[in-house]
Amino acid sequence: MNVIFFALVAIAFATAAWHQLAWDGEGESPMTQLTGGVIDAAGGAVELAIALIGVMTLFLGLIKVAEAGGLLAILARLIRPLMVRLFPDVPPDHPAMGAMILNLSANMMGLGNAATPFGIRAMQALNQLNTRPGTATDSMVLFLAINTSSVTLLPTGVIALRAAAGSSDPAGILPTTLFATLCATVAGISAAFLFRRLAPLPPMPATPPPEPEPEQYDASGSEEPLDVPTPSNTDTTGLPDAVDRPYPGWVSALALLGFVALIPLSVLYGQAIAPWIIPSLVLGFLAFGMLRGVRIYEVFVEGAKEGFQVAVRIIPYLVAILVAVGMLRASGALGAFVALLGPVTGPLGLPPEALPMALLRPLSGSGAYGIMASIINDPAIGPDSYVGYLVTTLQGSTETTFYVLAVYFGAVGVRRLRHALPACLTADLVAVIAAVIAVGVVFGHAAM
Repeated sequence: MNVIFFALVAIAFATAAWHQLAWDGEGESPMTQLTGGVIDAAGGAVELAIALIGVMTLFLGLIKVAEAGGLLAILARLIRPLMVRLFPDVPPDHPAMGAMILNLSANMMGLGNAATPFGIRAMQALNQLNTRPGTATDSMVLFLAINTSSVTLLPTGVIALRAAAGSSDPAGILPTTLFATLCATVAGISAAFLFRRLAPLPPMPATPPPEPEPEQYDASGSEEPLDVPTPSNTDTTGLPDAVDRPYPGWVSALALLGFVALIPLSVLYGQAIAPWIIPSLVLGFLAFGMLRGVRIYEVFVEGAKEGFQVAVRIIPYLVAILVAVGMLRASGALGAFVALLGPVTGPLGLPPEALPMALLRPLSGSGAYGIMASIINDPAIGPDSYVGYLVTTLQGSTETTFYVLAVYFGAVGVRRLRHALPACLTADLVAVIAAVIAVGVVFGHAAM
């Protein structure tokens, strides 16, 4: 991200300097426009973060209520039969299975902070089954391919940002995100199974070296060791007691069929459903918490505090990337880039304005987040345009692949990634294609 940030600023400065040298003295000078772009972008980033605080606080409070009511455990019990078939090399009662199920369940609900400790715990448990220390196993690669493309039922952060940007239907991206993440997950799983043949495991060492003590890393990017919590109500499998007793197979099958049936319905009738989603979520999560005996007010407030802290923490990231993007726009560099790529990507449904978002998302989560924020807050584009729907769908349906691979593999000292990177990037590419198709079907290119 250091190189990307510097490159954006340097390109903007060089472009403005070139225009300044060729300036004929009429109107405002290019360097003066660049200065104004810097100041306006910095102020706009802080205003955006302040507007985001309320919405982020609301959503994380509701998610906390659902989590306390055991919604993650219910999802885990539903998907466990599928996980056992996807990971035949992992014993059903091994701690890795429980941690992977809870990680993927948390990702479905958009709980990135809650998902990361379970994901690191899963990698550590999978490494216990690794007979080739330092080399990724097939199960590790498959788990990360699913993790980076995991089906997202509720992209809370993106919905919050769309609401803060003044969208008339902030939850309108739910059907498009659901479709894109489902396609990406299928592609990631398929790629992991296909590419494993091209990158076979190395021969077994004659004398296996002692297994190194794994280090743990904080998902926030800090190099301080991460204390992964172990729930008190877990058994030796690593699963909470309720999760260790999966639903009968027919229940999981019906749930899967119902989920798949929602995809075409949500894509075809997404605009009609969208106005109902947020009010229904507020009522539904609170009602679920009440029925499960949760003290919903206290738990909501506790989750809301976390939402407030998250919104405040992203201010520096927003300022950095929005200033860089603002400089690109004020200098004219971004306009030139759009004009160059427009004839190529436009007919394919990927406008040049959205192309930087698609390219940066696998590299930098904060960078992609800032670009998305700058696009949907641009008065000429807005959150409810085709480009606005597309970039927010991309944000909710793709993952920071390189960062995830570095954190999860780094937690267990794996240096030979084998086919992990191509499998995850395949899922990212399919997510972009699926997002373009879904947004085009639901919202139409007329909104461009």
